[in-house]
Amino acid sequence: MTSPVRTAIFPVAGLGTRFLPATKATPKELLPVLDTPLIQYAIDEAQAAGIERMIFVSHPSKSAIERHVMDDARLRAELKSRGKADLADALRDAALCPIEDDVIFTMQPQPLGLGHAVLCARDHVLPGPVAVILPDDLILGTPCLPEMVAGYRGGHMVATMQVEAEDVSKYGILSVKGRDGATLRADGMVEKPAPADAPSRDAVVGRYILDSAIFEALETQTPGAGGEIQLTDAIARGAADLGLSGFRFSGQRFDCGSKAGMLRATLHLAAQDPECAEVLDEVRGLAAPPRAA
Repeated sequence: MTSPVRTAIFPVAGLGTRFLPATKATPKELLPVLDTPLIQYAIDEAQAAGIERMIFVSHPSKSAIERHVMDDARLRAELKSRGKADLADALRDAALCPIEDDVIFTMQPQPLGLGHAVLCARDHVLPGPVAVILPDDLILGTPCLPEMVAGYRGGHMVATMQVEAEDVSKYGILSVKGRDGATLRADGMVEKPAPADAPSRDAVVGRYILDSAIFEALETQTPGAGGEIQLTDAIARGAADLGLSGFRFSGQRFDCGSKAGMLRATLHLAAQDPECAEVLDEVRGLAAPPRAA
């Protein structure tokens, strides 16, 4: 069955300043969570949702992302010649093929905000609503975007999770008017409100399904926080006319734009990997309080 959402946009032009110096030469999106780069999780999620076209909005300094994403036939041949056919096959399965897959790389030369990054993809999207996936927001367990596509009924939809009251100032927060299962009916959103001013505790995280009208809104959007074109501002402008909903996904989200979030995600996956059991036991032993004499 063809998905109603045919295009996914991956904004990957950011400089990853919170991970310097690691990101001086290696794009943040290629940092591994255990053994898989962040961007690979995002691609796998888009494929699970039936996405036809993937658009990567990158920066000229981050050509390594394209090298990772696309198939490397020469490397696979070298691996096979060394008797590592299984590894070569795994690389082929994870990569996107320039012939069989619909993949586009376009550039965002200046860091003008997430909204501007999405606007950079405008000329390449297929007809209909578009998905936006932020690889920093790693969602493990049940893939988020397929759930959202299944629940999408038009307008703008954003992935949401409930946060503690003291954390609402870190997120865009939905103004919720009702709920139908996992779907929240909303009439707007507030960007990083003070706890006393927050309309709910339903925080927006990095998955979106957006009506194609978002591009017209972004084209006329004035700069917001940080002097950047904010995607949430453009979404909020269309809430009254297009409709706005939140979706409480069932997976577990990790903020891999932070060191602590990256570590949490790595430990979460390591706990499920038998090869890491001995190491985790050692770490737990080091963390345990000393026994009384």
